[in-house]
Amino acid sequence: MMSERQVRKRAVNLFVDADLLDEARRLRINMSDTLERRLRMIVKAEQEKRWLDENRDAIASINAFIEDHGLLASRLRYRPDNE
Repeated sequence: MMSERQVRKRAVNLFVDADLLDEARRLRINMSDTLERRLRMIVKAEQEKRWLDENRDAIASINAFIEDHGLLASRLRYRPDNE
């Protein structure tokens, strides 16, 4: 389901290789849409990378705890009597 929120757009000036721009236009590639979709992917990847960097110590700590003590869920798992 697509978001119903109103998206604000802003005009920007870009410098692009002239031959590449001509070929994109010839192929009728919507440059605004293409840039926006690709930029979203790059921003999301960068946000994820930074989140992992910022939380590296906490992730290592919980992984060490699990390594030492196991998962609580594995001790609570239902085991029938006949096993």
